[in-house]
Amino acid sequence: MRLVFSLVLSGWWILSLQDFTIAQTCPLPVLNRLVSHKIISGETLVTIGQRYKVTPETIMGFNPQVRSAVPVGQTIIIPPFNGIRVNVPSGTLIRDVAQRYKVRADVLFELNGCQPAPSVLFIPGIVWSPRYDTRPTTPTTVLKFVSPLSPVGKVLTRFSSIAGRDNETHPGVDLAATIAAPVFAVADGTVAFSGLQGDFGNLVVVNHAKGYQTRYAQLSGRSVKVGQQVKAGDPIGTVGQTGSPSVREPHLHFEVRSNTKLGWVAEDPLPWLGLK
Repeated sequence: MRLVFSLVLSGWWILSLQDFTIAQTCPLPVLNRLVSHKIISGETLVTIGQRYKVTPETIMGFNPQVRSAVPVGQTIIIPPFNGIRVNVPSGTLIRDVAQRYKVRADVLFELNGCQPAPSVLFIPGIVWSPRYDTRPTTPTTVLKFVSPLSPVGKVLTRFSSIAGRDNETHPGVDLAATIAAPVFAVADGTVAFSGLQGDFGNLVVVNHAKGYQTRYAQLSGRSVKVGQQVKAGDPIGTVGQTGSPSVREPHLHFEVRSNTKLGWVAEDPLPWLGLK
């Protein structure tokens, strides 16, 4: 028998007879297209992700065993593109899941093999996070930040945990600034990294109290060293255009991350800075 699914506005999918087969209209479910990878010495989640064109967070979401370490010899599974795997409660409509994760219902339906009521779904373009389903603590009640720039410039690029064009996410915010403007530590802490780091260019990473970390990227210069103690408002570098070739104007790329047993998780920095 030849069948095809059609969408009803209520959110339910029904069967109707057509001169097409399901195989012709629906691709193999993404969760049936996972590939295996055996970790070798020297590999990291970053290098593995680059090989398969997915983010480290996607790999962690599918492989809990690598969230705290990357064990050599461990075999992991990797989806064909960025996304997360979620369990779907009985009776939940695909439409409702699509609305929750802000993806198109028809795309979600097709990527999961046109199943009318799957118990597990692959959600494309979502960055895995251990806090994804929880309400974050209000930043100002946890740790007080000062501004990394004076004055704070226009927000050029916002934080995004949903992959857009080319399956890219943006784990921080880009704040417009003049070239060589001073960049300040937003809170007391210890410098965990100061150096060149791929698309981040000149990067400074500061660890703070209560398990938080801030990252300052695309700098033209750095004025702190690893292990150095800094106070809120101390200069740590200057604004630049280093790193990613897509950087066309000087700005500060700023990130806020929280440390959990599952790794460093990016959060929207704007609430921390009192911005919208």
